[in-house]
Amino acid sequence: MHIINDRQEGFSRVEAKVWESYPAVKTDYARMHSLGTIMKNELMNLIQDNGGDPSDTTTVAGALHRTWIDIRNSFTIGLNNIQDATIENVVFGEKAAIEAYQNAIDSGKLSRKSLDVVSEHLKNIKDSYYQFKQMIDYKEEGDRAKGDPDNREKDYTN
Repeated sequence: MHIINDRQEGFSRVEAKVWESYPAVKTDYARMHSLGTIMKNELMNLIQDNGGDPSDTTTVAGALHRTWIDIRNSFTIGLNNIQDATIENVVFGEKAAIEAYQNAIDSGKLSRKSLDVVSEHLKNIKDSYYQFKQMIDYKEEGDRAKGDPDNREKDYTN
């Protein structure tokens, strides 16, 4: 439950400026955020159906990651660099969610119904991950084509 809360909190913090550089993805991102809310509700229902009390809190690791993003963005020069860093952070968060969901599936502790729901969630998160990862890959290919093979233009803070 905590990882979906972390995911939703992260999605809600993506800066609107990102969509100026990536307008084609804005609708997909809104759909993923909305789907995340549905997934959260499904998990809450599963937990309640099994006699549990779902937590609406995030993890310490997630909070630290979001704080790191805020700090990093405050030192990143240029709007394009902030946008690129934001997309990279979405990918990082989706990767963490994939790992958490896969661990839950691999644990063998899920009921058949829970396994079906969590497996479907994992598929949705993987789709999101690959979509945002492709954006990064596409940008890096463009940087290499422009003669910036190490993608040096991206981050002036190093």
